[in-house]
Formats: sequence, C-alpha cells, structure tokens
Amino acid sequence: MFNNLIESRPVKQRSFGASVVSTTFHVLIIAGSIIATANAGMEEEEEVVQKVDFVEVKQDEPPPPEPDAPPPPPDAVAAPPPPKGFQVLAAPVSIPDVIPEIDLSKAITNEADFSGKGVAGGVAAGVVGGVAPVVQDQPYFDFQVEKPAASAPGSAGPRYPDILRSGGVEGEVLAQFVVDTTGRVDVSTFRVLRSTHALFEQAVRSSLPNMRFLPAEVGGRKVKQLVQQPFVFNLQR
Repeated sequence: MFNNLIESRPVKQRSFGASVVSTTFHVLIIAGSIIATANAGMEEEEEVVQKVDFVEVKQDEPPPPEPDAPPPPPDAVAAPPPPKGFQVLAAPVSIPDVIPEIDLSKAITNEADFSGKGVAGGVAAGVVGGVAPVVQDQPYFDFQVEKPAASAPGSAGPRYPDILRSGGVEGEVLAQFVVDTTGRVDVSTFRVLRSTHALFEQAVRSSLPNMRFLPAEVGGRKVKQLVQQPFVFNLQR
C-alpha cells in the first residue's frame, strides 16, 4: 500500500558554482573574524604595555624634621651692690661755650655721693664691701688720682719756632690734653686754653705725638688723666 512515496516539493539540485561561492564566502567570514580577534588582542596588549611603561611609583617622603627645642632662658645674674663711697666726676675734654639744656627727667644729684670719702665709684648709701664698676675710658682730674701724670725723663718738648726766635719773641701756651694708660697723649683731645702766638700753638701740637708721660694711678691701677700743662718759650740772654 505504501510502496509508492510521494514527494511534497521537488528538490532542486545545487550547482557546483554555487557551492564554491558559498564556501568562499564562509571562509572569508571566518578569516575576518580571526584577524579582527588577533588585532584586538594586539591593541589591548599594546595598551597594557604602554600603561606599564609610564607608571611611576611615588616614593614615601621623609617626615619633616622636628623643630629644635628653644634654648632655656639664661640665668638671671644680679648686679653687685655699689660700695659705700663717692662718685667720680668725668673730666670734660671739650668745655661747651653755651649753657646746656636742663634734663628734668634725670635723677636728682645727691650731694652726699660726692663727699670724697670711701671707695671711688661708690655712693653714700652703698654697701660696705661692695664692688665698684671699673671705668677704663673715663679720664680723671689731677685731684682725683693718687698719682698724677708727669712728664717722663728725657721726653721730647716743643721746638722753638725759628722765625720767633730770630725776632726775639717769647711766649707761652697753656694746653689741655688726655694722657692715656700707656703714657701717650691722645692728640684728638688737644685743646689750647691760652696762647700768645699761633706759631707757639703749632709747635706744641706737633710735639705731642713724641711726648711721653708717666701715667696717672688710682689704687695702683693706671688710668687716663686730663692734663693742663703750660709750655713756656723763653730766650737765653
């Protein structure tokens, strides 16, 4: 009964050319997929390599140095108490020719501090056994020193001006200057207090650097002294 099979649609036979075209098309699709996958892998690898090449590892920075601790405050040193004694007046090297202004802000001078009794440099209300400040640059008057300055033996004197000698002119110069602790004259302090001729003044001024003195002393210590010394120019007759 079923010996005869009935075909619903007729089967078309593929030609050889169509098979070749189909195969080629599929091969191209597969090859393109492989190439695209390979290229994508290479691009990804390049990106990874480039990223690795430009990566910089930040090193740990050292911690900032700790600030130095402030030094401890110096120990307070109390000034020694002034001794019981008297003040010493400073000798004025240049005497002003005008009356100075009065400074009312200064402390009132205590007359008892200038009694001349006790230790030089002290005050009337000082402490017995106190230490007086040592003043090295202060010149003293002749009445304030125990041993006044005096001309050294063989010290040079001023030269008589020839023009005044030949003219028979005599004269005198009263000069003021400071003798330092080495016995030399501080020429910058030279001042003429009285003179009979300008050439005599010049002669005295020129001779000061070559003069030598025995320095003044206070308590066995050499000090500066303000000296007023006359220079007399007389002709032997």
